[in-house]
Amino acid sequence: MSAFRQPEPEPVEEITLPEAERMLLPNGSTLYLLPADEYGVVRVSFVFRAGTVHQKSPFAASATANLLAEGNGRITGDEIAERLDFYGSYYDVSIDRDFVYLNFASLARFFPQTLETAAEILLRPAFPEKELRTYCTKRRQELIVERAKVETEAREAFARSLFGAEHPYGLSYPAEAYDSLTREALAEHYRRLYTAGNGFAVCSGRIGTDERRALADLASGLPRGERAEASFPPAASCPETRIGHKGAVQSSIRIGRLLFPRQHPDFVGMQVVAALLGGYFGSRLMRTLREERGYTYGVTAAMLNMEQAGYFALATQVGREVTEEALRLIYEEIERLRDEPVTEEELSLVQHILAGEMLRILDGPFGIADATIENILCGTDNGIIAENLRRIRATTPGEVQRLAERYLRREELVTVVAGDFGARG
Repeated sequence: MSAFRQPEPEPVEEITLPEAERMLLPNGSTLYLLPADEYGVVRVSFVFRAGTVHQKSPFAASATANLLAEGNGRITGDEIAERLDFYGSYYDVSIDRDFVYLNFASLARFFPQTLETAAEILLRPAFPEKELRTYCTKRRQELIVERAKVETEAREAFARSLFGAEHPYGLSYPAEAYDSLTREALAEHYRRLYTAGNGFAVCSGRIGTDERRALADLASGLPRGERAEASFPPAASCPETRIGHKGAVQSSIRIGRLLFPRQHPDFVGMQVVAALLGGYFGSRLMRTLREERGYTYGVTAAMLNMEQAGYFALATQVGREVTEEALRLIYEEIERLRDEPVTEEELSLVQHILAGEMLRILDGPFGIADATIENILCGTDNGIIAENLRRIRATTPGEVQRLAERYLRREELVTVVAGDFGARG
C-alpha cells in the first residue's frame, strides 16, 4: 500500500473582479451595482461615514446604528422584524471607528418588498425612548462584563498605547456613560451623518429592472448632506503598558506598531510578513508558542486598516506563569525575521495561503461586494485585487527581511500585557 502523499498546491495565477456599475442619483446618492444573474439572491449594503470618530456623545454612533430598526410612529420594531422574517430577508448592522454598514439581503423575487421594510429602518427611525433605555441598560452591563476580561483590557489598552487616550482611535468611555445617552443625541447623529453625500450603497446578485427601481427609490429618499470629516490629533504611542488583573489565570498580550493605511506601497508586503509570524495555523509563532511549548491555544498577526491609519498587531493569550517566556519567544521570532532570510519554501507556502484566502473571500456575489466596498473606501477600484495578488507573489525573501528590518524594530514596537503579575512563574 503506497504512502499518502499530499498534493502540491496549485498556484493562483490571476484573480479578476468585475468593475461595479456606478449610478449617481439626483439627491447625490451613489449606487454601485454588481449584477450576478446566476444567483437568486440580492444584497445591498449602505455604508455611511458615521462610526465612533464622528459621534458627539459617548456611544451615540453604535446606539444609533443598532436602534434604527426599533420602529417609528408607522410601524414597531417587532413588526419590522416580522416583515423581514416573512420574506426570509436578512438585516445586519456593523460599526467600526470610521463607518457604519447596513446590509439587507433576500431572495431576488422578494427584494422590492424587503426594501419597503428597509425604508422604515433607513429613512424613518424614531429611536423610541423605551427601547433606548432597554438598550443602554443591556449594553452597559455587557460592557462591564467584557471589561472584566484580560483580553478586553489588553485590546483597549493597546488602542490607547498606539494612538493616545484622547485620539479618536484610542478613546474609550466608561460604561456609566450609557446612563446619560439621550434620544436627542441619536437623532442628531442620524440627521447629520445618514445622508446621501456621506455614504454610498453597493448592490450585488440578481439585479433586474424591479430591483434597480426599488433600490433607486430607497436611496433617493436620503437627504443630500455633506461628507463628514473627523479631526485627528497626532498619535502618541506608549512603548509598554502593563495592566494588573488580580486572579487572572492567563495574560493577554498585544504587540504592534503604527504603520500606514492600505494604500501604502509596503502594506501588502507587510501582510506577508504578518502571515509568516502568525497569519495561519502553521505560522512561526503558532509552532513556537502552541505546538512546541503548549503556551497558548492560538496566536494571530495581521496588518489592520482604518480610514486614517494602519497598524501591525499580533495577539495571544498565555498562562500567567509563562508570560515573560512567551514575550521573549515572540521577540525572538520577530528578530529572526529581521536577521535571517525566510526560505523560498516557507515563503511560497504563505503566498499560496494568502492567495487562497483571497479566493475564499471572493467566493460569490456578496464576497465580491465586500471587496468592492473596501476598495471604494480605500479610493481604488476592483483592479487592485489583481495587483495585490501580483505583489504577494512577487515578494522575495530579501523583501521580507527588508520590511522586517525597517518596520519591526524592537524599540519601535508597542507592547501591552494584561494579567496577574504578582503570580509570575
